[in-house]
Amino acid sequence: MRYQDSEKLNRADPRPAIQRYLRDARIPALLLLLPLLLVMSNAWAAKPPAVIPDVEASEVIGFALYTVQDETLKITAQLYPLPEDAPRTVRLELQSFDGTWSETAATDVVMPGWTAPFRIENWDGSRNIAYRIRHGEEAVYEGLIRKDPVDKEEIVVAAFTGNSNADRRLKPDIIRNVKAIDPDMLFFSGDQSYDHKDHLAAWLLWGRQFGEIIKDRPTIAIPDDHDVGQGNIWGAGGRPTDVMEEGGYMMPPDYVNEVQRAQTSHLPDPFDPTPVLQDIGVYYTRLQVGRVDFAIIEDRKWKTGPRQAKKLKEPDTPVLLGQRQLDFLRYWAHDWEGTDMKAVLSQTIFVCADTGREITPDPIQDYDSNGWPADKRNQALRLMRQGFSFHIAGDTHLSTVTHQGIDEWEDAAVSFAVPSIVNYWSRYWRPQYAPVEAMPGDLPNLGRYRDGFGNRLTMRAYINPAGELKNMEHRVERDDPMHGADGFGVVRFNKRTRDITMESYPRLVDVTQSGKHQYPGWPVTVNQLDNYKRLPAAWLPEIFLDGAKNAVFQVLEESSGKLLYSLRSQGQHFQPWVFSAGNYTLRIGEHPDSMKTLSGLKATKNKSEAGSINVVLGSQQNE
Repeated sequence: MRYQDSEKLNRADPRPAIQRYLRDARIPALLLLLPLLLVMSNAWAAKPPAVIPDVEASEVIGFALYTVQDETLKITAQLYPLPEDAPRTVRLELQSFDGTWSETAATDVVMPGWTAPFRIENWDGSRNIAYRIRHGEEAVYEGLIRKDPVDKEEIVVAAFTGNSNADRRLKPDIIRNVKAIDPDMLFFSGDQSYDHKDHLAAWLLWGRQFGEIIKDRPTIAIPDDHDVGQGNIWGAGGRPTDVMEEGGYMMPPDYVNEVQRAQTSHLPDPFDPTPVLQDIGVYYTRLQVGRVDFAIIEDRKWKTGPRQAKKLKEPDTPVLLGQRQLDFLRYWAHDWEGTDMKAVLSQTIFVCADTGREITPDPIQDYDSNGWPADKRNQALRLMRQGFSFHIAGDTHLSTVTHQGIDEWEDAAVSFAVPSIVNYWSRYWRPQYAPVEAMPGDLPNLGRYRDGFGNRLTMRAYINPAGELKNMEHRVERDDPMHGADGFGVVRFNKRTRDITMESYPRLVDVTQSGKHQYPGWPVTVNQLDNYKRLPAAWLPEIFLDGAKNAVFQVLEESSGKLLYSLRSQGQHFQPWVFSAGNYTLRIGEHPDSMKTLSGLKATKNKSEAGSINVVLGSQQNE
């Protein structure tokens, strides 16, 4: 096994390290600078910095992002830099039933960053409402706040990651395909910006690239390492650092907060808004769209740096999500009000699911992955599976479908790492070691493996690039659109069957035309129950509901009071299963504060001998 020092040259700005080395070195600076300048020129030659174009007064509103949660609309407008004499007030107008427009709110531009956040309470999510954002007399930006698609059988999410600066052009192929697919929500998992020292210019470019689809759909955009100016990030609870692997933030806290404000201020309110060290804000929260409940977590912010971890003494151990986010996931897994299915959204997946850029005989240890630290990875997955939660993420530059295991194979979440928008830094799944158990499929090397940290993973699908993405102009002219392993993902949540279908689309294809459009190995379909695919050891009595259907069932161990799992049933009967003998408590209903409790239920090994119980639920718990 070896440490994977991922993307140091291409991802991290080496200048601070160079300056420190020059300061401390006892050798002539010129001898050092010559090779370094050659390396730097090669790394950055194709990556000129993003620029902020001059725009007319009528175009100063670049784009807007919105979400609706708990009857609250939050929408953030992103402006181009304004002249000194320009007004700093931005207005929000909404269209009424009769087609007339009325000003609903006004807000001041927030600096630094040129953002304008709006918050509207008592929002009516039952209908589409057109909006206009205005600045001054000329600038108008229009979009649509979609009604909550609670009546749709299938909720569709389009997911993206890694908008590398190797290709700064617009993305008309992605826009065309996303419009044709018409998702209910968009998820950008990170690295929207690769311009480490100038987020604003790259963020405005991102808005020009994706504005046509984000203006009319709830959008989640969460920053990752490149967005906050680092090659990799182990946030270490917000501490400052000038050594990336020590853990912490290398950029000033005002810069980090500016990035987070631009990308996340439109998200629902944080579960706990208390800042971390350096007064860096947090944004972990939930968003419900069409009765699918998404937990949005920050898997970098509290994570311990690998060098820092080596200095820890007992009883301290490395951190992954941190206690605050674990508390959030525990609460979220219990609460199913208004929810049929659950999914976790984060920057990257909870396993080291690549074999590196070079072929090696052993699994690699990439500490940037959430396969490390393994015990904290397991802790997070145990909470996620309590709600049978699916997982969508990105970052890895290698699109995969992996089924996580903790104590048994496939006893935790299925994860979909989506393709990079621009896959400049290629990674691969090409293990040279034998699987624990091979599995058949359309691709080689599928089956059960252990990653470099000993974690169980079952590889279901992956996309290996055919070559490096060194020349985007040449890349676009290729006959093979699947050459670079770049594109975007789609996840379909079917609330009737509880199936989850993952789709993976290459750049440059046209989904409106006939033919094969997805990467080999896709689509992949799993069921909601696969996210806690553990064989039952015993059964509780079958519950027949009177006065309600599709109720929420919470199964708790009586000896410890711990939640085993929580799930919404389908129909008017449900027979809970458990994993060991003993007594259990069932809580049944809809609203967390008014669920019916059945205690002292004894688990029976034989399902048919477990018996049944009729449960009457009040009309307030009808679903």
